[in-house]
Amino acid sequence: MRRLLLAVAAVATLSGCAGSSPRGDLYNRPLAANPSAFVAAEIAFARLAQEKGQWTAFRETAADDAVMFVPQRARAQDWLKGKADPAQAVNWQPHAVYISCDGNSGATTGAWQKGAETGYFTTVWRRDPRGGDMRWVLDHGADLATPREAPDFISTRQAACGTRPAAAVTAANEGEDMQVGLSGDQTLSWTSIVRPDGSRRITVRMWDGKAMVPVIDDQVAAPAR
Repeated sequence: MRRLLLAVAAVATLSGCAGSSPRGDLYNRPLAANPSAFVAAEIAFARLAQEKGQWTAFRETAADDAVMFVPQRARAQDWLKGKADPAQAVNWQPHAVYISCDGNSGATTGAWQKGAETGYFTTVWRRDPRGGDMRWVLDHGADLATPREAPDFISTRQAACGTRPAAAVTAANEGEDMQVGLSGDQTLSWTSIVRPDGSRRITVRMWDGKAMVPVIDDQVAAPAR
């Protein structure tokens, strides 16, 4: 695995937030949104799994309302309670991060490995704007036949600032278990759908100044019967 390098240009971050709302929307003007903080949180999460155990790391970093897919949706703290750590913890590395304009929500995605097995993951993080504490609110992953190629640099993108999209109203199809999460400034959203046949889809969208554009779209087929 090639060493991953994080390159976050301060000029790019500032220019991404240079726009201003005609109404002076103070809640949509970050002072110092920091994509690297989400990368650091993901790397620390992965390191904790190696040092203290896989499920211990998940318990200690999950928000109280966090969800995971096992494969059905489960409240993470309930599912993890009392769960013994496996002898070998999974390894993982972030490849890309997408954050809200205000810097208080972000989604990381990358690759995982465990023995001969390999796959991908997506984690949605929530940052406490007062204390800066990071907790994950959604964790999803699946295996792959071919490993994701590691990038030379971790990609970082921030939602457009200065305007705010209207909150979209989405209805689930009959029988679907669907939840929609939204950053406080509405510039990052995550939709998770679990269908009756066991297939699921997790989509993260980011505001580009004109529309909520999909940046992560994880789709898992129904298990073989």
